[in-house]
Amino acid sequence: MSSLSGWKITPARQPRPADYDFDLERALASAVGLRTIVPEEAFTAQTLGTERGGSGIVIRDNVVLTIGYLITEAEEIWISLDDGRVVAGHPLAYDQVTGFGLVQALGQLDLPSLPLGDSGAAEPGTRVVMAAAGGREHALAARIVAKQEFAGYWEYVLDEAIFIAPAHPFWGGAGLISTAGDLIGIGSLQVEQRTASGENGQLNMVVPIDIVKPILEDLLTTGRADRPPKPWLGLFATDLESKVFVVGVYSDAPSDQAGLKPGDQIVSVGGEEVSGLADFFRKAWSTGPVGSDVPLHIQRDGEAFDVTIKSSAREEFLLKPRMHS
Repeated sequence: MSSLSGWKITPARQPRPADYDFDLERALASAVGLRTIVPEEAFTAQTLGTERGGSGIVIRDNVVLTIGYLITEAEEIWISLDDGRVVAGHPLAYDQVTGFGLVQALGQLDLPSLPLGDSGAAEPGTRVVMAAAGGREHALAARIVAKQEFAGYWEYVLDEAIFIAPAHPFWGGAGLISTAGDLIGIGSLQVEQRTASGENGQLNMVVPIDIVKPILEDLLTTGRADRPPKPWLGLFATDLESKVFVVGVYSDAPSDQAGLKPGDQIVSVGGEEVSGLADFFRKAWSTGPVGSDVPLHIQRDGEAFDVTIKSSAREEFLLKPRMHS
């Protein structure tokens, strides 16, 4: 794995067709815009909002791959195309483990699909194109600056995320295109990171395409991956100097019911000390299947105590997709 500490800030520019051995314009035509409407009563409405917007990439006829938070609990999805058309869509699948989402267009898109590439073969330093909806004006020539573990505060871990620079301003659901002209990732976040020269700069964290390949057919046919869900605690956490702290809890979720509060330090899981955010999540997941007890040792305001959280499945708290009438 490479480190994020050695990258440099570079000027943003549009990709130029002459710089690539594939049909850049055709590849960029696979990017579409997504706008979603989520009910106010939805579980994620308070944290992610009721109106969400981003991009997606056509990977099969009328099937769009995107980042899952754009479509979680959506009751309406609208797919916007560069020619001005708007097509209704249905949230086909959202996989909590990988973070990918699939949208089924309910009308003909008539757009080229982008083949899935090999994200594992894309090394740091490799040139890439980050493509949001809107053609070359909304595409960015970039490079992979690192591939390393990523832990998200919402109980999410990637063994090896892709980080690119310069950062795309419209990263959510944008497609990462390799020099072979295929799709090697989907944009998830913008993160701030110190460069080799000590400056603070922006990077995009991209979810690698390889992790969706083993579950893609399941997502297309049943809407979910054929594996047990991960135990979920219903909290937001962060780490500071390898110490893990609770920064928030979902109302009525397992952590809230167990009495966890923002500011609590999570010292250990099942008697095993935690050494960072990813380590905490993995130890919690390893305690057993959904419904298992997760024993935590907590420090709060100078006092130490034990608490046991009965894990749940995140999906049980989410609104189910509804088809358009």
